[in-house]
Amino acid sequence: MGARKRNRANQLKEEKQNKAFAVLKNCPTSPRKMRLMADLIRGEQVNKALDVLRFSSKESSGRLEKLLMSAIANWQAKNQGARIEDSNLVVKEIFVDSARVLKRLRPAPQGRAYRIRKRSNHVTVVLDSNNTNDNQE
Repeated sequence: MGARKRNRANQLKEEKQNKAFAVLKNCPTSPRKMRLMADLIRGEQVNKALDVLRFSSKESSGRLEKLLMSAIANWQAKNQGARIEDSNLVVKEIFVDSARVLKRLRPAPQGRAYRIRKRSNHVTVVLDSNNTNDNQE
């Protein structure tokens, strides 16, 4: 590995240590359905995002709520002694990527078969403290 590549890799590694994030892999929900809930909480305060997820009737909201709680716990582990209420945590990034697709066959008329694609997804949540907005208001 060259010097520039190693330096960049070390820089990315240090940035990742300072971020509070959580990742959900191989969630058996289609990415399209998961993105509906992810779009609702992107950029929101953590408490408001938890309320939105808790009172939503979608199946994916339960999984996202659990993932958000995990990201909060990761933030607390990296910021010992800091309170969530004082830090003004915000869902900085949330993105849903497609994961593996299970392919199944369904019998169809006249000896044919239709393909069923059972999709799954990966979700990543990144939290950040939003203290700069408090000073402006």
